[in-house]
Amino acid sequence: MADLQKLYDAVLNGDQKTAIAVTNEALADGANALDLITNYMVPAMDEVGRLFECEDYFVPELLLSARAMKGSLEILRPLLAAQGAQPAGRVVIGTVKGDLHDIGKNLVASMLEGGGFEVMDLGADVAPEKFIAAIKERGANIVCLSALLTVTMPSMRTTIEALKQAGVRDQVKVLVGGAPVTAQFATEIGADGYSDNANGAVALARTFV
Repeated sequence: MADLQKLYDAVLNGDQKTAIAVTNEALADGANALDLITNYMVPAMDEVGRLFECEDYFVPELLLSARAMKGSLEILRPLLAAQGAQPAGRVVIGTVKGDLHDIGKNLVASMLEGGGFEVMDLGADVAPEKFIAAIKERGANIVCLSALLTVTMPSMRTTIEALKQAGVRDQVKVLVGGAPVTAQFATEIGADGYSDNANGAVALARTFV
């Protein structure tokens, strides 16, 4: 039998090769895909987030753990779909129009995936119309908007207004973040939540669903 504690440890330690190997071994032994995610991978990513908040882990460790999680998820996703398993929530994420920065956004997307969410990453410099199309296509219930430049922050407001005009604002919770963004700004533009770090974004997303 596969030692499933090794899966937890591999994700925690950012060891993608071991995470994939243990996942394949566990499946060969008849393990349930959803159990692997719920009982080992998500708790490992939760611990990664806690270590990041305590400043025992930093961005490189966070990215390595997210990569290990992704490696296993790629194997498990088709099995989850076959089982009809539902994700924790469906997220559309992107850096708003005019802003090409994506490191923070990528980190949040990875952590959300690690938290059991289905994530559609639209990349950087995303026009409001793309967010609207993705919400409709995926049946998303959360939208994450990122901005790293003060001059692109108004694009967040523009995007939220566009969601209203398209008639999809009521079906999604809007979460915003990025270096210049504040909780006060989030309230002013009509967002549902704000986080200044990836772990906080996952915690907030969980409250939304």
